[in-house]
Amino acid sequence: MLEVGRLVKRFGGVCAVDDVSFTLRAGTITGLIGPNGAGKTTLFDTIAGVHRPTSGEIAFQGRPVGGLAPHRVFRRGLVRTFQIPRPFAGMTVLENAMLVPSRQAGERFWNNWVARGRVRTEERRHRARAHEVLDFVGLDRLAGEPAKNLSGGQQKLLELARVLMADPKLILLDEPGAGVNPTLLLAITGKLRELHARGITFLVIEHNMDLVMNLCDPILVMAQGRLLMEGTPDAVRSDPRVLEAYLGGAAA
Repeated sequence: MLEVGRLVKRFGGVCAVDDVSFTLRAGTITGLIGPNGAGKTTLFDTIAGVHRPTSGEIAFQGRPVGGLAPHRVFRRGLVRTFQIPRPFAGMTVLENAMLVPSRQAGERFWNNWVARGRVRTEERRHRARAHEVLDFVGLDRLAGEPAKNLSGGQQKLLELARVLMADPKLILLDEPGAGVNPTLLLAITGKLRELHARGITFLVIEHNMDLVMNLCDPILVMAQGRLLMEGTPDAVRSDPRVLEAYLGGAAA
C-alpha cells in the first residue's frame, strides 16, 4: 500500500526524519510511536505532501507521491487527520462534511447559472452521503450545529467523517485519542475497527499505549528521527531499545 525508502527531511541543520524506510501492507492498522520530537508528525507531513522530501522515495500503491502537492496526494486516496482538529468553525457539521469531495461542479461559479441542474443533483448526492457518514460516526444529530460548538472528542469524530467523505484507501491518523474522554475514545476505536473490517488501511500516531497495543499490528517505533524497530505489540513491549528511547537511563 505504501513504500517509504530512505526518506530524509531536513530543516536547515536539523534532520527531523533521518533515513527512514518501511513498507505498509494493505489491510493493516499500523501504529507509529516514539517519544516527543521523534519525527512522527514530520514523517506524516512529508508522506501527505505538506513537506517536500529532502531525499528518498515515497510510493503509494506503486506510484511515486514524494513531493506531490497535498491535494494531489489526497485525490489518490491517501488522506490524513490532524492531532488538533481543524474544522471550519463557522460552518455546520454537515457543511464541513459536504465540502470534502473534490472537483464539485458548484466550485466553478458559472455552473451555478449554466449548469444548475448538475449542481443541485451533485449537492443532493453529497448531502445524502454526508448524512450517512455523520450517522456512522454518531454526529448526525448535530448536523446543523456550528462545528465550533463540538467538544474536542466530537471534533475528532468530525475529522474522521471528513476523511471518509473522500473514500480513502489509506488514512494517516494523528493522535486520534489525544484529549478525548474514555467514552468517546471507545467510540472512536470501535469505528476504526469497523472501517478496518471494510478494507481501509491505517497508519496511526498515538501516545496512548493501551490503544496502540490493542489496536495496532505491526507497530513502528521512531526515535531521534530514525526508525528504531518494527514489530508486533509483544515484541515492541519487550524491546530494550524502545524502553531506552522512552525512559532513557531509567530503563536500566
